[in-house]
Amino acid sequence: MNVKLLEHTPKPERTIATAARICYSPIDADELFENLSDEEVEKLVKLIIKSGHLSAVEHAVFTFAIDGISRACSHQLVRHRLASFNQQSQRYVKYLKDLSFITPPSIEENSSAKEKFDKINGMALKIYQELLEEGVEAEDARYVLPNSAETKLVVTMNARELFHFFSLRCCNRAQWEIRGLALSMIKEAKKVAPLLFKDAGPPCNRGPCPEGKFSCGEPWKKTLNPYYRI
Repeated sequence: MNVKLLEHTPKPERTIATAARICYSPIDADELFENLSDEEVEKLVKLIIKSGHLSAVEHAVFTFAIDGISRACSHQLVRHRLASFNQQSQRYVKYLKDLSFITPPSIEENSSAKEKFDKINGMALKIYQELLEEGVEAEDARYVLPNSAETKLVVTMNARELFHFFSLRCCNRAQWEIRGLALSMIKEAKKVAPLLFKDAGPPCNRGPCPEGKFSCGEPWKKTLNPYYRI
């Protein structure tokens, strides 16, 4: 899996602070943006996050390049509807020579299961390529490809949706692959907006776990989680 932050709102925290302050200020937004002190920006961002009034947070936008995840993972990712997605198309891209497959850890660690897994993926790819050779269109031949097939995406989310995404997908109860994706994305986001995403992550990073009897019992501790610090 490879995750890279391609682009983001310049000075995202200052942009958010400006959007929040404009509601109560008689001066122009561009003047606010230039004249707010770093201390005022920090104070405003902290207040916004703490109060839960997150409309201003939507003005910061982040675009990620994501490679090396499975179709099973991308199907989960696109359920986050307040985002923009462009994904490598199995309709237009033909895998004439090779195609990578994502192997779950539980299968990777089991030699017998790994052998079966590799065998069925190899058979699927072989049949797919034979269908193409027989003149079947890629959009139809792709029906034999498994969920483990590797895919690539460009994803854009505003900071508010990223908070929601991280809250759900960084949790220990999230499926392993999309959790790994979320942890990689939050690590990238913290590099450019450390104040904004300081307490982002699962709910247990900010208070009690909301999962009740389904709680994993292992809070996402700041001092222990390698993805928390930049």
